[in-house]
Amino acid sequence: MSTNIHESKGTDRTGRGVPAISRVCSDGTIVELVYDAGRKRTAFVVLTPGGRWSIEQETRIETGERLVPYSPSNNLIANECVLLPSEVIDHGSKDELVEQVRSFIHRYADLSPQFETFATYYVLLTWVYDAFNELPYLRFRGDYGTGKTRALMTIGSLCYKSFFASGASTVSPIFHTLDTFGGTLVMDEADLRFSDAKADIVKILNNGNVRGLPVLRTVVTRAKEFNPHAFHVYGPKIIGMRESFEDRALESRFLTEETGQRPLRADIPIHLPDGLKTEALALRNKLLHFRLMNRFKVGTDPSVVSPEIEPRLNQMALSLLSMVEDPALRSELTDILIKQQADLVNERSQTLSAQILQVTMEAFAESGSGPVSIREIADSFNARFASDYNRFLSNKAVGTILRKRLRLQTQKSKGIYVVPITEVPKLNILAKRFGLDEMGIAAQ
Repeated sequence: MSTNIHESKGTDRTGRGVPAISRVCSDGTIVELVYDAGRKRTAFVVLTPGGRWSIEQETRIETGERLVPYSPSNNLIANECVLLPSEVIDHGSKDELVEQVRSFIHRYADLSPQFETFATYYVLLTWVYDAFNELPYLRFRGDYGTGKTRALMTIGSLCYKSFFASGASTVSPIFHTLDTFGGTLVMDEADLRFSDAKADIVKILNNGNVRGLPVLRTVVTRAKEFNPHAFHVYGPKIIGMRESFEDRALESRFLTEETGQRPLRADIPIHLPDGLKTEALALRNKLLHFRLMNRFKVGTDPSVVSPEIEPRLNQMALSLLSMVEDPALRSELTDILIKQQADLVNERSQTLSAQILQVTMEAFAESGSGPVSIREIADSFNARFASDYNRFLSNKAVGTILRKRLRLQTQKSKGIYVVPITEVPKLNILAKRFGLDEMGIAAQ
């Protein structure tokens, strides 16, 4: 049985074969599309179960299907909107390949040393991403003119089947391209101004880091019938944006480099040289060899899970850390993740929910062993924080935040709504998540 990584949705009804992009088969066969721009030809690199590879114009796989390469005249391929390798070049050792990728990124993009390491291993991860079930995203965040686009172009030119898009792109081609080609979405200006387009991009980002969560969209058939279609958007993503997403859960999926935080390195070229394209292609050819040799060898390494990191962040970073074999480097990257978690916790501690949680905990500390009324919590909040919002919160609004955002139970007691003492264990768990002290509250 083969794993349909990315291919056309057609069948071999005409006898001309099924146009395909990639296949990974359970018997160890790997099929990858390559494109020779000079000759304007596409072909397959086929790795057999025995570990030997060859260039083929067609191939038959274990399912009995006869696969043929996508046409070189396909707009996405011919116009290099999707970047493919052109052949296979032996990558040598993994350490040698890592150093070549790192040197390429260092030459053309000005990143912090830590994020340069993240980006280097992220490039390798993109070439074997389908061996994992969860992925992180890379993000460059900053104002215009701070190097976001340069970083996207540099790193994206090395990634597996990179598809470049911008905030000006309509969303439909992005869905179709990801569904058909897969690979790595590289998107600039991801914080779109138009709310409907932004909502669609958020769907891709929310569903695209976990395998098996397609986005359902309604398409119209030739018979003018509406027919839901599952678009598969799982895969690596590198984005540039000026601000942050409002969805805090989505924010936790990113490894972020803040751009424009220091002067530009003097050795960074102002304009990308013509030779970059050739260099990037040569590295993609080596990275294709890396995929062929390692696709069935890599996988999730549970030993890299850090108890100091929240489960969500551990889950997000597990695939990337699994690519790093050096224990010292792995520890260094884990420290960076711990710092990122601390930043996220600090941001949470400044939110409205955190402030209400804080006054609720203080009210319980003062009450001793009894419940705390919603009115008491609202009065304490308004006395301390109302000036920050230029308004007072009603008892009802505070109760809604306690129930809907903090997921605390409230109940009616002697004619008033209270938070019962039985909710104290939840408060202590929430305190850790929001970066607050537990204050020694004990459940009765």
